[in-house]
Amino acid sequence: MKPVGSRNLLRAVAFFAMVALLTTPVFAHTGVSTHGTFFSGLLHPLSGLDHLAAMISVGLWASVVGGKRVWAWPLAFVSAMVAGGILGFSGVSLPAVEPLIAASVIVLGLAVTAVLNAPVWIGAAVVAAMAVFHGHAHGTEAPGGDWLWYALGFVAATAALHVSGIALGQFLQREWPVRLVGGATAALGVLLLLQ
Repeated sequence: MKPVGSRNLLRAVAFFAMVALLTTPVFAHTGVSTHGTFFSGLLHPLSGLDHLAAMISVGLWASVVGGKRVWAWPLAFVSAMVAGGILGFSGVSLPAVEPLIAASVIVLGLAVTAVLNAPVWIGAAVVAAMAVFHGHAHGTEAPGGDWLWYALGFVAATAALHVSGIALGQFLQREWPVRLVGGATAALGVLLLLQ
């Protein structure tokens, strides 16, 4: 596995990922209304292990295989997630959303475990297909209020989780810890699917 990008880029990515993830608990303070706002959208992907594991895994998988995947796969995920969010918010139903979200955690965990070097377009198609279901869940669970701000919030959180996965891949750099994280992620997906 080769590290992607320069050492300064890695530091910047890791810094912004950590800031994004560490600042979100501040919004849980009493007296701060998050109903239908940017902050409720920001918190939604962080509220479930399924979303956390999948979104971090997209960044991790892209990071360990490198190249254009580092930006193409997270971008494909976020774009398709927005489309799924619009479907969910509009009341369009999709079959088996929760089981497919759990299955996405398994698939992404296995891809990381295998350090699967998929072509850019195939990986983008795979993560986009999964993202539609994650976005649909975000859209159907949207609280009342301004949906645009809520959507911007879940997009920002998702991007931060992808960046965290990329930073994790850069930090680990060795194959066995990456495979260990991927295996644990796939096992988590199995547990989520059995619930």
